[in-house]
Amino acid sequence: MRHTESRLPLKALAVSVAFSFLVVGWGWLKLETHTVEHLAVHLFWPLVRLLVFITIGLVVGQTIEATGWTRRLAVVAAPLFRFSHLGNRCSAAFTTSFVSGVAANAMLWEFFKEDKITRRQLFLGNLMNQFPAYFLHLPTTFFIVIPLTGRAGALYFFLTFAALVVRTWMVMLYGRWFCQPDRDSQVTSHRIQNPLIPGRKKTAVMETIKQRLPGRIVGIAVYVVPIYTLVFMVNTMGGFDAARQWLARFVVTSVLPMESLSVVVLSFAAEFTSGFAAAGALMEAGVLTIKQTVIALLAGNIVAFPIRALRHQLPRYMGIFSPAMGLQLLLLGQGLRVISLMAVGVVYYWLF
Repeated sequence: MRHTESRLPLKALAVSVAFSFLVVGWGWLKLETHTVEHLAVHLFWPLVRLLVFITIGLVVGQTIEATGWTRRLAVVAAPLFRFSHLGNRCSAAFTTSFVSGVAANAMLWEFFKEDKITRRQLFLGNLMNQFPAYFLHLPTTFFIVIPLTGRAGALYFFLTFAALVVRTWMVMLYGRWFCQPDRDSQVTSHRIQNPLIPGRKKTAVMETIKQRLPGRIVGIAVYVVPIYTLVFMVNTMGGFDAARQWLARFVVTSVLPMESLSVVVLSFAAEFTSGFAAAGALMEAGVLTIKQTVIALLAGNIVAFPIRALRHQLPRYMGIFSPAMGLQLLLLGQGLRVISLMAVGVVYYWLF
């Protein structure tokens, strides 16, 4: 079993915070936009909020594991995870992801550190969690997009859902072929045979959290604080917007008229609804057909969303997981996502 750190990495945290202050100080001297108010609103408060949400996710994940709720949560998606040989623990994280992606990822990492799932199961479990993540924000986005783009928006959602189903099945089949069955279900069975005495359950859970949580929070902060600060700096200097516009130039081809460039650039940018509003306006004006609007929205998704993922999810992934593994998970997930969207987009273009 992998042992958790017995001492808090306070020296590493001090170096991390010092480096972050140096970066912020450089921005203070070089960039006029780096006022106290700007830094407080756009850097310090979001960073604190991110660390709070990660802490809550860790507490939820450790509570679920310590109280024996893993098996109960696993029942919801048990057939899928039995088929894919990913086991009850990945199934429990999958169910948790419908409520909190942070808690689900924290659960996967803890299971891996305690040698209850393999590295391959962790990667596949994280990819499977894209399915519940899709539905986590769907109610909000659906009722924004449909009024703006109508039928084209409905087709766009259908195609993104089709891409989600395709990559989910790809992950399941890979697990079926390359993962060993029953490994973590054996661990779960062993745990169920030795349950906590009800009267001591609350004390045991609190003790587990008390022992593990401080080290995990400090370890996460060591990476989250400087990475989030660097991402903030790149974004403030326009790096992500420049990358988005640079990528957009390669998407506008004979399939999409030049007028749709605004849709591609604006879609999924800092203002989420602006791309869909532009698409709806161009479609209503007769500049774009329904088919061209759907393709443009998919192209905007492909171009902008991976960059947004690096901007928003990179600190979280590298904090919860190790930096190398977090980057690998993020790149793998976004790469698979882009490939599946391109595949359904090509099929839609040629068949309809």
